[in-house]
Amino acid sequence: MVELHLRPARLQPPVAHPPFHTWTFPDGALWTEFHRANGGYLLRFPDLADFQVAADALHVTGFPAPEVADATMQHLYLNQVLPLVLSKLGKLVFHASAVEIGEGAVAFVAESGRGKSTLAASFAVNGHRFLTDDGLVVEPGVRGFDALPSHPSIRLWEDSEAALVPPTARRAPPVHYTSKARFLADDDLVFCEQPRPLRRVYFLGEGSAATLELRPLTPAEAMIEWVKHSFLLDIEEKPRLASHFDQVATLANQPIHYRLDYPRRFEELARVREAIVEHARF
Repeated sequence: MVELHLRPARLQPPVAHPPFHTWTFPDGALWTEFHRANGGYLLRFPDLADFQVAADALHVTGFPAPEVADATMQHLYLNQVLPLVLSKLGKLVFHASAVEIGEGAVAFVAESGRGKSTLAASFAVNGHRFLTDDGLVVEPGVRGFDALPSHPSIRLWEDSEAALVPPTARRAPPVHYTSKARFLADDDLVFCEQPRPLRRVYFLGEGSAATLELRPLTPAEAMIEWVKHSFLLDIEEKPRLASHFDQVATLANQPIHYRLDYPRRFEELARVREAIVEHARF
């Protein structure tokens, strides 16, 4: 649906106006600038790439900075730009991973560093297909909502890779701005290509729990969490925001939302998986 066109490398030209929004790392370093340009948007990743999003949001043009590899451009597009563009097209897109359990999908929602990719990989190497590592797209289904599959890969830090990923797993080309490795779906990390009904949503805690903790969330609590973890290209576009909040409110009213916390130790993952499978029986 969305077309990406890559152009030759160039130095990032000055932008006449300051960004209307930015993303930063926890240490305050700038990660992404959001600009309005030519009726559409310019997404700038300093010293890495510019992505020009057309007014119809159906065409994206990527300009790598000098010496930035194609693998880095693809990584930025799939994991950062495309989820934002899909939000502009009216899709519900969240910072979440998802796996298949039974005939349904279970989502793990959290900011970076809370373990959602590790959980997805843990399930994927133990008999449960994964739908997405991040950038979960959710849409209304026959009953409730469906979780849609995204790019068939999982990104992991080195310790998660060592603990979970078989040495035969397919590794994607490295990208130079992160030490995370990306693994492509195969017989070791099995991917689900079909949408699945969203049956459980777990918002991950900080990992401070001494044992596994699980409690249901009210619709109001779930609404706050979904909004906090939404991909949104234009946070100032009032009609789109109103539509987004209406959709999220409908989703939050589904009785499927829980807070999940557990000790972040790899030896605990088997018990965490067992508890989730038992809890998520449909």
